[in-house]
Amino acid sequence: MSAGLLLIDIQNDYFSGGLMELVGMKEAATRASSLLSAFREEGLPVIHVQHLSTNPDAGFFIPGTIGAEIHPLVMPYPEEIVIEKHFPNSFHNTKLSEELAWTGIENLVICGAMTHMCVDATTRAARDLGYDCTVVADACATCDLEFRGTQVPARMVQAAFLAAMEVYGEVSDTATILYRLSGI
Repeated sequence: MSAGLLLIDIQNDYFSGGLMELVGMKEAATRASSLLSAFREEGLPVIHVQHLSTNPDAGFFIPGTIGAEIHPLVMPYPEEIVIEKHFPNSFHNTKLSEELAWTGIENLVICGAMTHMCVDATTRAARDLGYDCTVVADACATCDLEFRGTQVPARMVQAAFLAAMEVYGEVSDTATILYRLSGI
């Protein structure tokens, strides 16, 4: 089985000073960078996903802005695939399925942002399409939410969504994935 790394929306707007700062984004991206380095060292496929908003009222990921650019911690190499998307699900109206088929990836190691939106939507879609999924919990980030007057801290959003994602695949951590890669 061929494994590949899927880095979702690790873009400048999610970092400190960005238009949609996430809780723990720098730490998550630093771990994603470690995974990226390990996959590159092993010669395993890497796919970057970049969200660009098509909504004129979008508050972030506005095309042509620095905020929409992929963060330097996980900057793609020229030969690495970058999928541009406009919806939370990285498969929706993109060429992600075709790229995965072309590279022979059957097992997706998934990290990025936001856990409760794009990581969740992509993981569910990937599983529905027959891929084995491993979500790297500590290499994902999210934000505080509010629902009808109830404040939900990011750590609770993260925990709830990762708990639900265990139905769709393994939820692991960076150290475990790096250990597995070292044994290839």
